[in-house]
Amino acid sequence: MADVLRSLRLGGRGDPARACALALGAEGVALSLLVGNGRMAEPLWCHPEVSARFEELQFTLGEGPGPDAVRTGSPVLEPDLDRVRPDRWPALLPPARDMGVHGVCCFPLGIGAIRVGVLTVLCDGDRTMSVQQSADAIALAAALTGALLNGGGRGQWSEDGNGNGNGDRGGDRSGNGGPVLGLFLDRPTGLHRAAVHQATGMISVQLGVTMEEALLRLRAHAYSSERPLGEVADDVVARRLRFNDDSSSNGDGSGNGFDDDTNGPYSPGDGKG
Repeated sequence: MADVLRSLRLGGRGDPARACALALGAEGVALSLLVGNGRMAEPLWCHPEVSARFEELQFTLGEGPGPDAVRTGSPVLEPDLDRVRPDRWPALLPPARDMGVHGVCCFPLGIGAIRVGVLTVLCDGDRTMSVQQSADAIALAAALTGALLNGGGRGQWSEDGNGNGNGDRGGDRSGNGGPVLGLFLDRPTGLHRAAVHQATGMISVQLGVTMEEALLRLRAHAYSSERPLGEVADDVVARRLRFNDDSSSNGDGSGNGFDDDTNGPYSPGDGKG
């Protein structure tokens, strides 16, 4: 772990997620940043592929150790998912086990009420996290937090999560004299989940609700249709799917609250939002 922290401080090259997973002796590692007014989790790096799929599962459902760690500001340690109460994360546990995730420990990145991201560690088949592994993960989360709050890297993030191009792209120090993120922790120049951000805004306008409720509606539809959140968001942005406010218009609760007929009144070519 000392080598990983040194690479973070000096801006080392290579695959940071793989390096962290090896240093922690973990099955996988993922780092997500919180961006935008809705503080959505944006993946920065993951290793191996199952880590990316688990992050996408948490993001789609809006539940799991990652969201809990962000909300509470405290680590959530569940190295054995078989011992987690079924009602804690009812939608997440079955698919997580199906994809081969044995246990998950999440460490929030932040200071006090400030949250900037979350570090997710997938535990191995032993379904344990040793005291040393936990201490190393906490040290890594603290180092990542310090680097992110120092504002280093090859570009700053604007409030909506996009690179604003005003960051120091060639220097080796942040504005306050702290260490930069360097190539080891390069921030992306755009959003991986841009469609989700855009779709949330469109649903907010369509229903006249807050962005938070719009995201909940989007997640509910993705869950009920058993589709990834990104795919549903793509349909909303392409105007193949429009949300309406008639979920109870039938009087018996049978209204579905959305219109997904691409040849109907909300087809892509009619110019409606």
